[in-house]
Amino acid sequence: MSDISANETRPGDSRFFQRSGPFGLERLAEVSGSEIVPAASGKGLSEFRGVAPLHVAGPDEVSFLDNRRYLPLLAETKAGAVILSPAFSDKLPPGTAGLVCKAPYLAWARVATLFHPAPASTGLHHPTAWIAEDAEIGENVEIGPFAFIGSGVRIGRDSIVGSHASIGQSVEIGSRCRIGAHAAISHARIGDRVTLYPGVRIGQDGFGFAVGPEGFETVPQLGLVVLEDGVEVGANSTIDRGSMRDTLIGAGTRIDNLVQIGHNARLGRCCIVVSQAGISGSTELGDFVTIAAQAGLIGHIKIGSKARIGAQCGVMSDVDAGADVIGSPAMPFREFFRNVATLRKLSRKSGD
Repeated sequence: MSDISANETRPGDSRFFQRSGPFGLERLAEVSGSEIVPAASGKGLSEFRGVAPLHVAGPDEVSFLDNRRYLPLLAETKAGAVILSPAFSDKLPPGTAGLVCKAPYLAWARVATLFHPAPASTGLHHPTAWIAEDAEIGENVEIGPFAFIGSGVRIGRDSIVGSHASIGQSVEIGSRCRIGAHAAISHARIGDRVTLYPGVRIGQDGFGFAVGPEGFETVPQLGLVVLEDGVEVGANSTIDRGSMRDTLIGAGTRIDNLVQIGHNARLGRCCIVVSQAGISGSTELGDFVTIAAQAGLIGHIKIGSKARIGAQCGVMSDVDAGADVIGSPAMPFREFFRNVATLRKLSRKSGD
């Protein structure tokens, strides 16, 4: 009989997640950039063994609060310490210490990473992996079962290549990278600390063709894909190589699952592209642009730095820096919702 049930699994299950610790409150404060507020009862613990949400955390665990709507859970929590903003520090229950800071969610991320660091490379090469003789594999690189490493490939130290991953001829990968299972990379240069989740496709042919008298003729795609340091690409996302210039993804950019980025596109630093969004060829994004889920951008347009593109937005022209747009065709947020309100009023009148 299966013992699987609908009961909630506690975070950080040791069967799936590496764990470190325990850590004292002072260490947690140092990592998170927080100030300690001792437990009012004077019974605060000196060591903590993990993290958990407010409603399940125990006395040896750390939790966090960054939204006023969860204050009732804070009042009832059994957590030994809670990361929270100064505005809520007076709401701590008697047995709970506070780690007070201006950015609780960021502090929470750092504390959770302290308890559950990403698995380190084992440095082992599985015997079923195929590695070209002239490939340059750095120190302490892990290569999983049935992975393929082509001729002229260079991989930096402490990187991990997952099972069945394919790294094509002359691809360059920096240090401390994570290449997920079944990822396929060709025609690419990849910086340090890049993470490609399972099923990612990097460097495939861009969607380029000319129309001839007897049909379509493929245009050679002669550029590369360049992923700068710290980029993350979610599962089953695709980034096409450029036609005549490189497709570029700027440092620190985060790309969600199931995203398509066309040839010659250029994304700036620390952009966010959410699931099922599509960026057509030769479109350029500035730094810190956010593209929400299922948005579509036509080719050859420019999106200014810090612009925000709403969910399911259809962007057909340039967007100014700092602008917020939504709808299809895209328009400023206020204009869109004003139009929606007007349509509702007209609909009600026509129904009278």
